[in-house]
Amino acid sequence: MKTFISNRGALLKEARDYVMITIAMVSYCIGWTIFLLPNNITTGGLAGIASIIFWSTDIPVQYSYFTINAVLMLFALRILGLKFCIKTIYGIVTLTLLLSVVRSATVGIHLLKDQPFMAAVIGSCFCGAGVGIGLSSNGSTGGTDIVAAIINKYYEVSLGRIILICDILIITSSYFVLKDWEMVIYGYVVLIITAYCIDQVVNSMRRSVQFFIISDKYEEIGRRINHNPHRGCTVIDAHGFYSGREVKMLFVLAKKRESQIIFRLINEVDPAAFVSQSAVIGVYGEGFDRFKVHGPQASSVASKLRKAVTNKDNKDCRM
Repeated sequence: MKTFISNRGALLKEARDYVMITIAMVSYCIGWTIFLLPNNITTGGLAGIASIIFWSTDIPVQYSYFTINAVLMLFALRILGLKFCIKTIYGIVTLTLLLSVVRSATVGIHLLKDQPFMAAVIGSCFCGAGVGIGLSSNGSTGGTDIVAAIINKYYEVSLGRIILICDILIITSSYFVLKDWEMVIYGYVVLIITAYCIDQVVNSMRRSVQFFIISDKYEEIGRRINHNPHRGCTVIDAHGFYSGREVKMLFVLAKKRESQIIFRLINEVDPAAFVSQSAVIGVYGEGFDRFKVHGPQASSVASKLRKAVTNKDNKDCRM
C-alpha cells in the first residue's frame, strides 16, 4: 500500500512538472514572439541567436532554435542526466511547436509598435517567468538555460546572474544586424528584467518555512505530517516557564506551498495547539536543496574528511 501511494505521488509530481513546463513555454513564447521579435528587440540565449539569424537571413526562428538546441542537448545529456534532459527536450519541442503556431496566428499583428520600451518590459517579464517556471520544474527552454543549469548543479550561483553573463555578448552582437544601438540598449533592459524575474520565480517556488508546534496531541499531528505532506518531525522536550509543565514541541521544516496543508491538519487534530511559523533562507538536506560547496572551502572540507577517515582506519588497525 505504501509503495502504491509512493508511486502515485511520484507520478503526480512528474505530471505536475510537465504541466508547469508547458505553461512556462507558453509564457516564454508570448514574450518572445509577440512583444520582442516584432519590435526588433534582442533577447538573450538561444532565442537571441535565433532572432539575429531571422533578421539577417529570414530563416524562421523555430528552425534555428530547434537545430542549435539539438546540438547542445548532446553535451547536456551526460552532465545533467537523462531526467533533466527528457524534460528539457519536452520543453524545446513544445516551444518549437508553439513558435510555429503563434507566428502563423499573429501575422500582421504588431503590438506596441511605437513603444519599444514597454514591449521590452512586458516581453522580458513573460520570458523571465517562463524560464523560472521551467527551471523550477526540472526543465528549461534550452540554450543558455542548459549552461546555467550545469553551473548551478555544482555551484551556489544565481541562475539569473549566470544567464545574464552568458547573454551579454549575444545582445551586443545584434548591433551588426540591426545597426541600431538603441535596440541593443533595449536588449540589455530585457536581460536585466528577465534575470530578475527568473530569480524571483525560482526563489518563490523553493521558499521554505519552519514550524514550532506545541500540543498535547503532538504524536497524532506528527503522524499526519509524516503522511501528508511527507515531512519529518523532530520532537523537542520543552518546559513551560509560566505554567511549569513539561511539554513536547514539534519542529518541522517544509516548503512554503505546504504550509496550508500543515495548518489545516493541525486545526483538525488540535485547534488549541500553539503554532509558530517563520520563513527560512535556505534548507539543505534530504527533501530540500543539496549542499553546494566550492573553492578553497571545498578543498579544505574534503581534506579534513579524508584525514578523519585515514585516522579512523589507522586506529582500527592498531586495535
